[in-house]
Amino acid sequence: MNVFVIAEHFQGQLTDSTFELLGKARELAADGSVTALLAGHGLGDMTAQLGAASKVLIADHPQLEHFNPQAYCKALGQMLNGRLPGLVLVPYSSMGMDLASGLGVDLDVPVITYAIDVKEEGGALLVTSQLYGGKMNVQSKVESPSCIAAVLAGAFPADAGKVDGSPEVEEVSVQGLEDGLAVQFKQLIEPEGGDVDITQADVIVSVGRGIQNEDNLPVVQALADKLGGALASSRPIVDNKWLPKTRQVGKSGLKVKPKLYIAVGISGAPEHIEGMKDSECIIAINTDPKAPIFDYAHYGVVADLFDVVPALTEKL
Repeated sequence: MNVFVIAEHFQGQLTDSTFELLGKARELAADGSVTALLAGHGLGDMTAQLGAASKVLIADHPQLEHFNPQAYCKALGQMLNGRLPGLVLVPYSSMGMDLASGLGVDLDVPVITYAIDVKEEGGALLVTSQLYGGKMNVQSKVESPSCIAAVLAGAFPADAGKVDGSPEVEEVSVQGLEDGLAVQFKQLIEPEGGDVDITQADVIVSVGRGIQNEDNLPVVQALADKLGGALASSRPIVDNKWLPKTRQVGKSGLKVKPKLYIAVGISGAPEHIEGMKDSECIIAINTDPKAPIFDYAHYGVVADLFDVVPALTEKL
């Protein structure tokens, strides 16, 4: 099987998801080839990091300097025109959400989203996806010649895609990227620094919907203080304005890699998992034994956080 991987990058750096997909592509393409698609402008030495691919197709264009879903879909569509492989892998990130669906329409191929596994069995391609925030998995059998699989971050190990190599590089001339764009890039607005930089914390105690209301936050803050760590949260807490945006862990927040991550009352939606999956040790506290967070936790307790957290704080 020939597999193409859409390489995702931000501010000059390839994302971990790119390497995760390259590693999986090498596994799937046992008798085929792996090709990386790299679109952007002023791409520097990124191709040197794509050694897991046997070939890299590059589209370098001023219109691709900043991410614009319409312009990127046009460029990638032209790169894939006449080259469609059996499988195209794309990270299911904020960027990939736009690209997967757009390319599916433009190329008239099926798209499977929220993928967590891809394998070939009996000559058929099988893609496993998450539903209902990770509480149910569904397996899709692909019967079309080509397919796009949008894969959640953390589904595969990134190290498998970080290998040395000298892939063949081919530049693809893309045209008409400025035509008919309904979306225009204006500026990149980055969040201001907060009182605590959770990306540098060795210990993080993160709180989710299970905390119920803002008045209960001191219960979790006390545990964080005892551990000498930082208090963080999932997106609903920030949406309710109980904590600032600088404390949010997840795809639309910050990515953290502490030595210890305690998830308190957090169910473990894919968007949150993306931000904390690389933590060295993950402890989960949740009343739902089927909460997806337990699939990633090294240790967990199925219990009420209002029973566990104060007792743990007192013990410490």
